[in-house]
Amino acid sequence: MDESISEQAASAARALRAVFGRLRRQLRAVAGRGDLTPSQVSVLSRLDKAGPASASELATVERVRPQSMAATLAAIGQHGLIRRDPDPEDGRRQIISLTAAGRDWVEGDRQVRVEWLARTLQDRFSEAELRTIGEAMALLERLDQP
Repeated sequence: MDESISEQAASAARALRAVFGRLRRQLRAVAGRGDLTPSQVSVLSRLDKAGPASASELATVERVRPQSMAATLAAIGQHGLIRRDPDPEDGRRQIISLTAAGRDWVEGDRQVRVEWLARTLQDRFSEAELRTIGEAMALLERLDQP
């Protein structure tokens, strides 16, 4: 361990990583994603957040080979969750975007996870503890800032 990192910071980092990892796995399990794989869900979520993209752009940001992305998109396409339109700047490329059904799927998936988490927080924590969690989250938001 880097000597410039305090033991308190290192301990907090290990605890956060463990808790967030377990929570992420629970949220994935709760969502009941049907027959979509984690890779397919990740692509749908990315399209929802970042907007339309080419297959090569998606492959780059998802860190997969273009052939793997093509297979992922083909599978998602069979569910009617994405559409492909010609790129107005390069007719050889296609721009991938969510269909209305795709947006509905992403929103439904997100809503199921938020409801589970809210219910679990309400069942396991007092109002005072929930305020403390809110305060801790405000501090943790600083991790995401440059």
